[in-house]
Amino acid sequence: MFGFIKRKQKKASPAINALPETQSSAEVSASDLSLSLEKTRRTFADGMADFLLGKKSIDNELLDELETRLLKADVGVDATTTIIDELQSNISRKVINDAESLHIKLAEVMKSILQPCEQPLNTDTAKPFVILVVGINGAGKTTSIGKLAHHFVTHGKSVVLAAGDTFRAAAVEQLQEWGRRNNVPVIAQGTGADAASVIFDAVASASSKNIDIVIADTAGRLHTQDNLMDELAKIKRVLAKLDVNAPHETLIVMDAGFGQNALNQVQQFHNSIGLTGMAVTKLDGTAKGGILFSIAKKLNLPVRFIGVGEGINDLRTFNAGEFVDALLD
Repeated sequence: MFGFIKRKQKKASPAINALPETQSSAEVSASDLSLSLEKTRRTFADGMADFLLGKKSIDNELLDELETRLLKADVGVDATTTIIDELQSNISRKVINDAESLHIKLAEVMKSILQPCEQPLNTDTAKPFVILVVGINGAGKTTSIGKLAHHFVTHGKSVVLAAGDTFRAAAVEQLQEWGRRNNVPVIAQGTGADAASVIFDAVASASSKNIDIVIADTAGRLHTQDNLMDELAKIKRVLAKLDVNAPHETLIVMDAGFGQNALNQVQQFHNSIGLTGMAVTKLDGTAKGGILFSIAKKLNLPVRFIGVGEGINDLRTFNAGEFVDALLD
């Protein structure tokens, strides 16, 4: 039978301002991931078990209900069509004939859609490995950088942060606070400074000190802001003077709650500057966590990390199997 069972609420993860100076580096468990995805899980799963109890057969009525729930969770038309068509085919061939076999096949199809996006970031290909972090305002970009720094430090890497968001007031101070909490240096200038110069200095410093990773913040922007998009192109040109392959990762931070609109923005960023990976944040705060399936179908970009809470450990490496199991169990 489906694992669509309501869980007791657990105490929420603490916000960054409430974090102690030191914290365990253990990643959230599978059960915590399921709890973090509770809003999406409810949209997709709640009531399905009751719906199935009175069913003598798996039929079109059930598939229609499942299709509706997938679309409400922002799985998207393309991914939803793939899932429903595959289930219908298996029902026709009598491979699916009860709730248990439906559950198994559903999980299998959903994982197969997401697995191409499961490509963990390998930072051992260059030293320093330069990660340029981009995105629109409000996606959680600077906070994600702080959590990324924590992730790498706890995995034994040395890190330098570059305060390349010189456009937004207090962005430099915010990144410096993350540097203090992670005990990593932050290369910064003042508001309005040349972002390419700041990031160049950070990479040069990291190279001279044998640092493993540089994570560079940038100003939040929309793809329609030509001056800011040109700035990203300039940053890439300047970094190429130090390393022709830098930045080694151009990572966009996307707020899952923005749904299909954010997906379109990511596509425009990709067309403009060439993205190599994504961090999908705030999955704990939305009922539209199914957006990952749309990402898999439309963007063909690796999902490096997912954000599932406010705590410093709540940015985790994306695992397709764990994600689907958390939605269905």
